Amino acid sequence: MMLSRPALSFPARLLRARMRAFADDTQGSVTVEAAIMLPLLVWAYCALYSFFDAYRQTSMSHKAAYVISDMISRETNPIDGPFMDGSFEMLNFLTRSGNERRLRVSVIRYDGDDDKMHIEWSETRGLVSAHGSGAADEMRQKLPIMVDEERLILVETWTDYTAPFRIVGLTDQIIETFVFTRSRFSPQICWESCI
Repeated sequence: MMLSRPALSFPARLLRARMRAFADDTQGSVTVEAAIMLPLLVWAYCALYSFFDAYRQTSMSHKAAYVISDMISRETNPIDGPFMDGSFEMLNFLTRSGNERRLRVSVIRYDGDDDKMHIEWSETRGLVSAHGSGAADEMRQKLPIMVDEERLILVETWTDYTAPFRIVGLTDQIIETFVFTRSRFSPQICWESCI
């Protein structure tokens, strides 16, 4: 025996017909979809722009540090204050950032007799302090293995970075670089005069 559905009353049939017509109607769906998707598209665009900008600024900071390090490694004359000022101006020019930047250049010597690294000199530009005498051994894990009486030029930079949009999770941060190079043409790089 087959059960039949009870007949719907007129208001129920009318409601069902209207619901079916509403479901089949596609008029205005683009507007509804745009209203739903537009905020997501704007957020994705802002996120892509912010992440690209952060990677771009990080890359420019690292490249600037490598340029300064390479420039110092080719020097045969002692480094002095005007040379450091010019290096800092180059950092400002190459990073193209309106934010604050800092530069520290140090020469590190390895003494194989007592197995210690020594800071021969350390100079800064911007709001950062020079390395003290014991700082080289603290950085030993970051530095390469050196032979007795070898010298290394260490260039460190800090660039303040401000995210263009804060809606994507990026916050203001400091981009740090740590670049070391060996002297190319002279046995050592001196500060102001070689003794």
